[in-house]
Amino acid sequence: MLFSFSWSNVFIIELELPHSSMDAEHKFGVRKLEILDKSKGFIELLQQLTICDSVSDKEFEERFQEISSCGDDHLICVIEDDRSGKIIATGSVFIEKKFLRNCGKVGHIEDVVVDSAARGMQLGKKIIEFLTDHAHSMGCYKVILDCSLENKAFYEKCGYKQKEVQMVKYFI
Repeated sequence: MLFSFSWSNVFIIELELPHSSMDAEHKFGVRKLEILDKSKGFIELLQQLTICDSVSDKEFEERFQEISSCGDDHLICVIEDDRSGKIIATGSVFIEKKFLRNCGKVGHIEDVVVDSAARGMQLGKKIIEFLTDHAHSMGCYKVILDCSLENKAFYEKCGYKQKEVQMVKYFI
């Protein structure tokens, strides 16, 4: 389901957690990355996905400002566990402007990860829905992403299908 939204809204997802009867209902909001999220474990979460060296506060702030200057063309979203104050899920989308398809736009989803202790609670699906809806609201005619074979079934459940083959050349 697609919807319109403004960034001033925070979307709340209600989930039943099996932890204890005292906190049977827990709410998670999907929101844009904030500068203070570095201190909430954002970089450590990315390290669960791939190689991600430590980033100084200055480096984080500079990159955060650079990405923020792109406006809605580059969005990083997060889910914060309000009990622990930790970032437990994230993903990003950037909008590529093309000459093809009447100067169309393509959304590229990247860096989707859910904390290993929070997997199985549909948080990844909520991140993908949020990013996909953002790309659609920006006028993209398609959204693409790369994933490992192990994650293929997850993305298929989110409505994505395999198309073509990824190629890569690393410089480092």
